[in-house]
Amino acid sequence: MAAAAPLLATPSLLTTLLILLVGLGLARITAGQLQRWAVPAIVLELGMGFLLGNTVLPFQAIAPLEGLTQLGVLALFFQVGLEVRGDLLASRRGAILRTVALSVLVPLLAFAPLRYGFGMDTPTVLLCLAVLCATGTGVTLRVLAQRQALQSPSGRLLVGVSVLDDLPAIALLALASASAGRAITPHGSAAPGGLLVGLLLAALSWLGFQRWARRRPAQPVEPLAILILLTASAWVGEATGLTSLLGALWGGVLLARFSPPEAQVRQVLSLLAEVFLPLYFIGVGMRLPAATLLEPRAWALAAFLVVVALGAKLLCALGVSAADRAAGVDRWVVAFGLIPRGLPGLVFATLAQAAGLIDAVQFAALVIMVTVTTVVGLLLLERRLAQIQPPAPAPDVARPPIAAAAKPGGPPASARPPFRS
Repeated sequence: MAAAAPLLATPSLLTTLLILLVGLGLARITAGQLQRWAVPAIVLELGMGFLLGNTVLPFQAIAPLEGLTQLGVLALFFQVGLEVRGDLLASRRGAILRTVALSVLVPLLAFAPLRYGFGMDTPTVLLCLAVLCATGTGVTLRVLAQRQALQSPSGRLLVGVSVLDDLPAIALLALASASAGRAITPHGSAAPGGLLVGLLLAALSWLGFQRWARRRPAQPVEPLAILILLTASAWVGEATGLTSLLGALWGGVLLARFSPPEAQVRQVLSLLAEVFLPLYFIGVGMRLPAATLLEPRAWALAAFLVVVALGAKLLCALGVSAADRAAGVDRWVVAFGLIPRGLPGLVFATLAQAAGLIDAVQFAALVIMVTVTTVVGLLLLERRLAQIQPPAPAPDVARPPIAAAAKPGGPPASARPPFRS
């Protein structure tokens, strides 16, 4: 049975933008109501996009805004590149490398079932493996920050693993692009020999930025300079077939050659992500036709991907040794924190569908898998953190005022910073 056409076939740009913003507002209000159940905003934004795309707006209506919404995605990958520094492995290098190896190698076992059991060609299988290997770093780190566990031994280990985890996933995405003979972008194929040109440009840019950093160690903080570097590096990655995501990440790596990232740089990138990322997620939901959810093939593939996705990340608990546990690292916080596929999984699937690498049914299966792993992973992480963190002590209202005074030689009680949740 054919799906009903959206109400507005050819809306104006302002009408489209207004409907998107109203939908985003409703998703944010609903997220606030469901916060106690740890339902991530990304899931609600996907659902809102699905409703809009199948009832009100066709996906083609947001095509003029697609480039702007992708700025939020590129900004997040640029931020990941900023964290790829030499001191990332300074603490618990062995545990980080073991966990990353498990996170990447275990999903590769699904190659044969996907290739022969589901009849996929090699580029499509590599794309699915890239989604399975990825980690939704942003949603995981947000939960750790809310629980004040970001600087705990488990939190620091999870940060290192999450940042490095996306590197091989992006490499698999680039390999899928190369094996398909096309660039996984909505704008056609890369030129022959583009990969070699891209690698050469990466090496030259590294040398150039190293020399620049020695002469001017201060990091550029002007918003226009950051936006130019972000856009230019992403464009080079797209034009050479290395994907715009890898290009944006490399731009962050280059900027990190200077002094540690300034607060102004992070503010610019956070602003881009806050403004454009939710609209991107709504656009992903609009790509999903309702008819694909009635396909048994979509649910069969999604069920297999969910099982592999959960099992692969749970096995990452084996990367935490007894010595790490004795130092305060909780293996299940690390494993549960790696389960959400979040943004990278959705981005990989969206780029692949735009390039014709996967069909609508396979896209639906990947979106279902990303949604399930994001919800389940965050719920498990929240529950585990609640189990291992001691409850906050109740304030002693009966304590006399003199007991709260400052110790001799210390700052007065009124000058101490307040506790922030």
